[in-house]
Amino acid sequence: MNTSIIIADDHPLMLRGIQDFLTSKGFNILGSALDGQAAYNLIVKEKPDIALLDIRMPYMTGLEVAEKCKKNNIATKIILITFDKEEEIFDKAKSLGIYGYILKEFAIEEIETCIAHVEMDEPYFSEEIADYLNKSECTTDTSVLENLTKSERRVVHFIAENMTSQQIADTLFISVRTIEKHRSNIVAKLNLDNKPTALSIWANLNKDKF
Repeated sequence: MNTSIIIADDHPLMLRGIQDFLTSKGFNILGSALDGQAAYNLIVKEKPDIALLDIRMPYMTGLEVAEKCKKNNIATKIILITFDKEEEIFDKAKSLGIYGYILKEFAIEEIETCIAHVEMDEPYFSEEIADYLNKSECTTDTSVLENLTKSERRVVHFIAENMTSQQIADTLFISVRTIEKHRSNIVAKLNLDNKPTALSIWANLNKDKF
């Protein structure tokens, strides 16, 4: 029996392109939607094996659809297809048990591989995303935190509260330049990537440790 799929994307051309491609490969497309609410309604009605969802859609995002499916114990496996590369979104997707996460620029190249993995009950994430997720799974040894000074630990605490450097500087009555220096030292001591979001992600993942 062919894997049954519904597709949702608020860009009609993208939606049609994916639908035509999967149909040509023999998949059973049960329906498509242009917004998240319609996608969720389709999932409830058709009970597809897989739902391919764009993240940013009107009414409900792909993540909100996935969250609602999880809450209501709907067995449909969710694959997100998106231009979003924000690490926070990857973490949210993983926490919801998303089975696949494909970047749109690689969609046609990866979508068959992704579906094949999901059919075997194996999650599939685009390589660029998988690299990040593997790193984030490495839990931080508490001894590493001991390398941070008292001031640096305070800065990390505020970063975990999603405060900007300016807000932290105002709270501690010191200059933004000093905060940026602290951030640079913390990144070096923790051996993090130099990506702008790396420290905030790390702080949020480890906020219970300081």
